[in-house]
Amino acid sequence: AVTFSLSPPPPANALVKGNAPPTKTKGGEKLKCTNVEECQEMAYKREAELREQESQGPPPLVTPGGTRYRDVESGDETKGVVKDGDEVVLFYKVLKLGKRSYDGISGEGTVVFSRGYGFEDDEKAPGSKSFITTVGAFQNILALNDALPGMNVGGVRRFAITPQKGWEKPSRACDGGPGGRGAGGDLRTDYVVVPTATMVATEACFDNTKLPFPTSYAQERRMAQRFDQSLIMEVQVVNIQKERTLLGL
Repeated sequence: AVTFSLSPPPPANALVKGNAPPTKTKGGEKLKCTNVEECQEMAYKREAELREQESQGPPPLVTPGGTRYRDVESGDETKGVVKDGDEVVLFYKVLKLGKRSYDGISGEGTVVFSRGYGFEDDEKAPGSKSFITTVGAFQNILALNDALPGMNVGGVRRFAITPQKGWEKPSRACDGGPGGRGAGGDLRTDYVVVPTATMVATEACFDNTKLPFPTSYAQERRMAQRFDQSLIMEVQVVNIQKERTLLGL
């Protein structure tokens, strides 16, 4: 006789109407907002987090001349330490303040002009061009003369440039940017509100004799729109070409 055995049917994978589980996101994927209010709230929260992170970091150092700076790389002291009067070979980047540069030094901003990093049209490759100057020379901007002493060869230092220590002509009529001595108003410089005087709106105050200076017309035009704002300079000491000698010692 033929016998039959009954077995339970396999479980059914039925679709049930309801809220689907959240989709898995890849690591590092940014959360998306669904409306303006939510986007603004997320932006404020993120900004507060960044402020908190920066406040917990080391504060900027200050040179004897009052220039705020931070060393990115210390370099090699055995290869030489920059002193006032030394002739030095430099790479540099002049940057506008980035969105999150609350202390005037941190954050990544757009490069206004540079030398030695291969960003400019006349540079075939990084390192093909450099800037050679004497520390303390009159033609240098004040902030550069102030920031270079004490740097080691190979070191990288980032420092703040106020208009008065940069490319603004030293006259009362021009002294209206961040750190100026005039009266009234605020200047919003790339998300950083800086107490200031009246805005400098004329290129007559742009000192094109100060170094370093843009090497192309396009760079000069960009700089002419920025010279009356606070800027950042990041400089690397490539070499000390000629050290200052003290005669009679």
